[in-house]
Amino acid sequence: MAKKRLPRTEKEWKELLTAEEFRVLRGRGTERPFSGKYVNTKDKGVYVCAGCDNELFSSDFKFDSGSGWPSFCALLSRDKVKMKVDRSRGMSRTEVVCSRCGSHLGHVFDDGTPPTGLRFCINSAGLHFKKKK
Repeated sequence: MAKKRLPRTEKEWKELLTAEEFRVLRGRGTERPFSGKYVNTKDKGVYVCAGCDNELFSSDFKFDSGSGWPSFCALLSRDKVKMKVDRSRGMSRTEVVCSRCGSHLGHVFDDGTPPTGLRFCINSAGLHFKKKK
């Protein structure tokens, strides 16, 4: 991914991202359950924001939640994301947003695994994976 300045215009986002990445990251969309490319990934490495390469999650914290989306019990660092109340679709949830570029990543729930008890339910379309060498 080519590094560009932040913030970006909507035109720049459309040129940088695939249609699906744009729909999820910039349009606050979600992918269908079990359809994302990282749902079953078991490789070791780091998951980064597809919009800006901000390092978000280690594969060490990934677990199979059965939800149909890549799930993580912890962030690499709390300052990597912002949490926002999301009352869309008749629900009250906590949205996870990249702190660097403001892109929608997914949601966090309190039904995860130890050590945090959290489940960061993240769209594959919002992530790129950097495999550990």
